[in-house]
Amino acid sequence: MILIADGGSTKTDWCLMDKNKKHTLFSSECFNPYYITSSNLINSLTASLPAELDRESINEVHFYGAGCSENKYDFMRKALATVFPYAQITIAMDLLAAARALLGRKEGFAAILGTGTNSCIYDGKKIAQNIDSLGFILGDEGSGGYIGKKVINDYIRGYMPPAVNNLFSEYSKMDADQLMNQIYTKPLANKFCAGFCKFVGDNLDKDDYFYEIVQSSFRALFKNIICHYPNYFDFTFNCIGSVGFRFQSILSDVAKEYEMDMGKIIRYPMEGLINYHTE
Repeated sequence: MILIADGGSTKTDWCLMDKNKKHTLFSSECFNPYYITSSNLINSLTASLPAELDRESINEVHFYGAGCSENKYDFMRKALATVFPYAQITIAMDLLAAARALLGRKEGFAAILGTGTNSCIYDGKKIAQNIDSLGFILGDEGSGGYIGKKVINDYIRGYMPPAVNNLFSEYSKMDADQLMNQIYTKPLANKFCAGFCKFVGDNLDKDDYFYEIVQSSFRALFKNIICHYPNYFDFTFNCIGSVGFRFQSILSDVAKEYEMDMGKIIRYPMEGLINYHTE
């Protein structure tokens, strides 16, 4: 039996496939190796497994996750081997999951546009080139965190049109001091900022401000990251993630400005990963 995991920022989605290719889906906590201990992972995952699952029957585990850089492979592999003692275990970054889900075994360009940003040129087997997004503080252009940060910035500085300012005040129910305190003193500021993408998406048709804030974020993504891949315009733009999926019409407009054709845009990678591992 094969087990595939897609480890995101808030949870991990799992798919169990038996020899007849029957799928069983379930979820667990997020297992970012930078924020958990081995015992946390083992105990939490064991509690999340379907009651009828025989752990010793699993012979392959493919775990893709945020934070799963090469220096964390051994940590993840050892912890998962405790739960699945007879499985061959492979660990990879969530970016490789995106590339495989979007492109299968074909070369091309793949990106993640969710809470954060990541992108690569994929050669059909591995990530051939990756320009670092630099994370929430220094970069992550085009991400939910980046868009939310720009909206909060405009609110605090008084740059929003009056009608938008009123909408934001009613939506957030926080003043400038409370917002600053949340971002600078509480954990997971990137997720907090990314939460305001819903506010933007729900109000796209109410004021040009909302379209322009997303458009400028995607333009920054292309200017600072995408355009620095050699001959990027020879590839189609393929993307996974809630932000790319929700704002795909604006993303398409910006991609055309930079002479890049749109490819596949999907919200979650699991279906593509199932296809990849069953081909």
